[in-house]
Amino acid sequence: MTRPITLFTGQWADLPFEEVCRLASGWGYDGLEIACWGDHLDVWAAVEDDAYLASKREVLAKYDLKVWAISNHLKGQAVCDDPIDERHREILPSRIWGDGDAEGVRQRAAEEMKMTARAARRLGVDTVIGFTGSSIWKYVAMFPPATQAMVDAGYDDFAARWNPILDVYDAEGVRFAHEVHPSEIAYDYWTTVRALEAVGHREAFGLNWDPSHFVWQDLDPVSFLWDFRDRIYHVDCKDTKLQVGNGRNGRLGSHLAWADPRRGWDFVSTGHGDVPWERCFRMLNTIGYTGPLSVEWEDAGMDRLRGAPEALDFVRSLAFDPPDAAFDSAFATTD
Repeated sequence: MTRPITLFTGQWADLPFEEVCRLASGWGYDGLEIACWGDHLDVWAAVEDDAYLASKREVLAKYDLKVWAISNHLKGQAVCDDPIDERHREILPSRIWGDGDAEGVRQRAAEEMKMTARAARRLGVDTVIGFTGSSIWKYVAMFPPATQAMVDAGYDDFAARWNPILDVYDAEGVRFAHEVHPSEIAYDYWTTVRALEAVGHREAFGLNWDPSHFVWQDLDPVSFLWDFRDRIYHVDCKDTKLQVGNGRNGRLGSHLAWADPRRGWDFVSTGHGDVPWERCFRMLNTIGYTGPLSVEWEDAGMDRLRGAPEALDFVRSLAFDPPDAAFDSAFATTD
């Protein structure tokens, strides 16, 4: 049951794809979770240009790396977001931003997410990870008071925009793994329940489990795995260190930059934070998760060339298999 350990390339998109492959292979990663930005993967080219796709496969083969999933967070974010503003312009390619008209951006982002499913199928993978965006994240403080009708409209908007995208995923035999994350339609336990209800629990829509986003919200990542065990389509390993308790640092981050010591939390190298990793891996065994364990290295306080191989060693040390049937039967009680 040994699960492959991959490196998410999103935090490495400033480097050429081949250079990331060289680094990941040298460190001992089994493969990549490829980000669909930088020069790492252009989904339109992957669908429309056989030579482009062949070149990506050649680079992966050269470094003996495999791919089980691709990720398109940045474009998925724009499908439901309101407002669409200069933040999106900074993360979107010009073909999606266009003239900046908000609804046009959303529609083009939706087409990109459909094309991502087609690219995944051509690449031979069956999971796409990403964000959904949300038209109601702006109401998270619930003041001025947001009515239930306003909240309901947000989930209706999500379903209306994402169901046609998920139809393409069904047609391609690909699953979308939504990363439960603040600023998304599902950002904690109960919003995940509501999002799944909104799309009728269709199988094309599942979850990317990243425990870092639970810990700083005071949620239990282990019980989340159990309760949503049939929807855990992918796993990202990223850690969080809480810095609360001094009466000044709050969990909402205070509009301070990453790694600012006045923040209430920060992402840190895997194994350096407050995620209960052993309990998490035991629960992954319990629910029978056999997919990749993808290291999402995002520590503003540590050089990534040190942090990424260190994180691999940590995940590998804990990614133990459950006892096999022979072991169980040897200790079974008999009459």
